[in-house]
Amino acid sequence: MSTEEKPAAAPRSLAEELRGRDDVGLAALLRSRPDLVTPVPTDLTQLATRAGTRASVVRALERLDRFALQTAQALAVAADPAPYDELLGLLAGDEGDPTVSAALPHAVRTLREQALVWGGDDRLRLVRTARELLSPSAQHPSPTGLGPTVREATAGMSPGRIQEIVTAAGLPSTHDSVSAVAALTGLFTDRARMSALLAEVPPESAEMLERLVWGPPYGQVTADPAPRLRLLLDRGLLLPTAPGTVVLPREVALHLRGGRAHRATDPVPPPVEPAPAPAHRPQVVDAAAAGQAYTALAAVEELLKDWDEGGPAVLRSGGLSVRDLKRTAVALDVPEPVAAFWVELAYAAGLLASDGEADERYAATPAYDTWLERPAAERWTVLATAWLAATRTPGLVGERDAKDHTVAALGPGLDRSAAPEVRHRVLALLAGLPEGAAPVAESVPARLRWERPPRTGDGEDLRSRLARWTLTEAETLGITGRGALSAHGRALLGLPAPKPGRPAHPAEPEPRGPGDRLPVHHRPAPPPGLLSPAGFSPARFSPAEPKNVTAAARLLAPLLPEPLDHVLLQADLTAVAPGPLHRPLADMLDVLADVESKGGATVYRFTPGSVRRALDAGQTAADLHAFLAAHSRTPVPQPLAYLIDDVARRHGHLRVGAASAYVRCDDEAVLNEILADKRAAELGLRRLAPTVLAARADPAGLLEGLRRMGFAPAAESAEGDVLITRAHARRTPPRTPPEPVPEGPPVPDDTLLTAAIRAVRAGDLAATAPRKPRDGDGDGGAAGRGGGELPRTGPAETLATVQAAVLTGEALWIGYVNAEGAASQRVIAPVRVEGGFVTAYDHTADEVRTYPLHRITGVAELAELPDDEG
Repeated sequence: MSTEEKPAAAPRSLAEELRGRDDVGLAALLRSRPDLVTPVPTDLTQLATRAGTRASVVRALERLDRFALQTAQALAVAADPAPYDELLGLLAGDEGDPTVSAALPHAVRTLREQALVWGGDDRLRLVRTARELLSPSAQHPSPTGLGPTVREATAGMSPGRIQEIVTAAGLPSTHDSVSAVAALTGLFTDRARMSALLAEVPPESAEMLERLVWGPPYGQVTADPAPRLRLLLDRGLLLPTAPGTVVLPREVALHLRGGRAHRATDPVPPPVEPAPAPAHRPQVVDAAAAGQAYTALAAVEELLKDWDEGGPAVLRSGGLSVRDLKRTAVALDVPEPVAAFWVELAYAAGLLASDGEADERYAATPAYDTWLERPAAERWTVLATAWLAATRTPGLVGERDAKDHTVAALGPGLDRSAAPEVRHRVLALLAGLPEGAAPVAESVPARLRWERPPRTGDGEDLRSRLARWTLTEAETLGITGRGALSAHGRALLGLPAPKPGRPAHPAEPEPRGPGDRLPVHHRPAPPPGLLSPAGFSPARFSPAEPKNVTAAARLLAPLLPEPLDHVLLQADLTAVAPGPLHRPLADMLDVLADVESKGGATVYRFTPGSVRRALDAGQTAADLHAFLAAHSRTPVPQPLAYLIDDVARRHGHLRVGAASAYVRCDDEAVLNEILADKRAAELGLRRLAPTVLAARADPAGLLEGLRRMGFAPAAESAEGDVLITRAHARRTPPRTPPEPVPEGPPVPDDTLLTAAIRAVRAGDLAATAPRKPRDGDGDGGAAGRGGGELPRTGPAETLATVQAAVLTGEALWIGYVNAEGAASQRVIAPVRVEGGFVTAYDHTADEVRTYPLHRITGVAELAELPDDEG
C-alpha cells in the first residue's frame, strides 16, 4: 500500500459507536433489547438516547447472566473510563484467575453488544444510567459490598480534618483539600505502601476492618470511639459519613480483598449434572413418557366428561372454589395440585371455559368435541404445545397473593410472563444431557439462577420455582420419561436427535483471550437450545410449528396403546377393559355400568341403577344383550343377563305424567301396592281411576320417589309416549384459549429488523449529512453538518434549489411536514418538478416518492464528503 490507513478514531459517545456498527451489530442490539425498536427510532442518536433510559437499562441488566452482571458491577466501581486491565484486576484479583481472564472478553463483548458498555479497551465506559443503578450508595448498596471512594467519602469533610488524616497517614501536608485527597487515594491504591501502613495497625483494629471488608461497608460508632477505632479514623482507614456512622473507603476495601470487587466470581455457568443413577435406555424413556402422555389424555377427557353437563360455578372474583377443586381431585383420584394442573391445562388448550351465562359455570368448549375426534397423538400435541406457550402457572394455586387471598385455579393472578421461557430453557438443558440421563434436580435451578440472577437473595426466586414446576409438569404430561427428555418431546421443541451417550449439543465455544477478541458481528453463534451471550430468547424454539408438531405426533403414535373393541365380562357382574377402548364402546359402557377402578385395566360394575340408566337413555333389553355379546371376548354371564331382563321387565311398567303428576298402570294390583306403601305418603297420591293415580309431587320427584320404593317407572310425554332421557352435553359458546402475557416487547423477526435498521440508517443520514452553508451561516455552524434543525427557506428559494438539483443530479436535505403535521428531515435526489410536486429518490425511505412543494419547509444542498468519509 502506498499510504497508511488512518486508525479509526475512538467514539466520543454511544451514538458514535452505534454509528460505527454494521447492520449485523445493530440487529444483535435490537434483538437482545427489543424495547428499543418499538417504535422504530428516527436515527442512531435517538436509538442511543433510548438505550440509556432507566426503564430500558433496568430491563437489559435483568437479562444479563451472572458473570456479565458482575462485570458491569465491577465497571460501576472502577474509574470512568476504565482500561481493560483495571477491569480484569477487579474481577480476577491481584493473584489473577485464568478462568476469569478467559471469560472476561466474552462478558465485555456481551455488554458492548447490548449497548451497556462502549469505548475501546483502553477507555471502557459503562452507560451513565447503568453506572447510577450499580454504583454503591448508602441508599442502594452495591452487590459488590464496596463503599464510596475516598474522594466521595471526604466530600463534606473540613479541610483541616483532611490535613490531619493525611499527616497521620504519614503523608506530607498540602495546601488544598483536592491534592490532599489525591495523595491519600494514591497511598491507598499503592499496594506496597498500603501494606506497610496496615502492618502498623494493631490486630484489634485490623479485626474491625475485616468485619467491613466484604460489606456492608458501613458501621456504627459512639461519640467517644475506642482507641482501636480512633486509630483507624485518624489514619483515614475509616471515614465518617454521618453522625455515628463510619464507612470503609473503597480503595482500602479493595486492598484488603486482594483487588477483587466480588467475594466470589462466577465466570463459568454451573453444569447441569446427570443424576448418579445409570442412564435409561432411550426406549425405556420414550415408553415411560408415552405412558404418561396417555394418562394425560385420559385425565383431561375424564375431567371434561365429569363437567359435560355443566361444571362448577365461577367464583364472583373468578376461578374455581377450593371446594370444587377438592371435588375435582376426588373425581380424578389425584392430589389437588395435580387436579389444578389438569384444569389449567384444559383451559390453556381452549377445551374449557366459562359459559358466560347469568349463573356462570365452567363447561367444555366446542373445540373439545373437535379435539376428541383427532388421533391420540395429535390430541397430546395440542395439550403439550398449549403448556409450552402458556404463561399461567398452576403451581401458584393455593398460595396467598399480595392481598392475602387464596390464588384460585382458573382465576386471575396466575399469569407469570417468564413461564414459557423457563419451560423451554429447562427442556433445552435436559436435551444437553447424555441420552436417557435425568438431571440432578437442584442443578437445573442453579443453572437458571446463573443465566438470570434473581434481584434479591431472599428466599427462592420465581425462575427457580418455575424450573422445579417445569420438571414435574413435563413428567406428568409425558414430555419427559424417568426424568429424561423423550424423543417426541425433543421433536416438539425442534431439537435434533442426540447421538447415543453424547450430549445433545456441542459445548459452547471457549471464551477468547484479550488479544483474540472478535467483533460482535463475527461472534460464533451458540448452538440451538443453549444460552446466547445476549440472553436466552424463547424465539429460538417454535413448538407450534407444524413440522415440529407433526414430527412429535409421528414419534409418539406407535408408543400409545391401540384402542380395543372388546371387554371381558365376569360372573360377578363386572367387565374388565384390558386397555383403552374405542370411543363408542367406552361411551356406551359409561352409561351401562359404573367405573369401579382404574389403572392398567379399567373395571366396570353393572348394577340395577346403571342398567336402568341405559334403558332411560332409549336402549332396550335386546339392544343391551346384543351389545354385550358383540363386544365381549367371554360369554355373557347368566347373572348379568338376568339383571338386564329383570330391570327391563319392570322398566316402563309405570307411567308418570303431569297432573301435577300422575301414575298410570294397566295392573291395578301394582297401584294398590303403591298406595299401601307408607313411603308413598310424601308423594301425595290418590286414585283417579282404577289404573290412574294423581300426585302432588312433580314428575321428576315422583319418578325418584317410586324408584326409591323399588319400582322402575318411565316418564311419559303429553302424547302418552315414553320419554327417552339422555344426558345433554353442555357447551360454552365458541371460546379462544387465553392469550399468554408477554414478558416485555416481542423479539422482532428478521423482516422487521431489516426494515428498522434501514429506516434508522436513513434517518441518521438525514440528520448527519453535511450540507453547504448558506449566506449568513458564518463558518458553517449547524448548517455545516446535520444538527437536527430543519432547514427553512422561502417557497421561491425552495423551488429554485429543487429545479437546480434536477439539472445537476445533486442530493438535497429537506424539511418536510406530512398531512398529519409531523415534521421530518429527509435526503432526496430530485428527478423532476411539475404541477407543484417534486418526484425524487428518497434516501431515507430507499424508494422513489412524490412530495408536494408546499409541504417542504426548506432545502439545503449537501456538501461534498471528505475523502475519509466517502
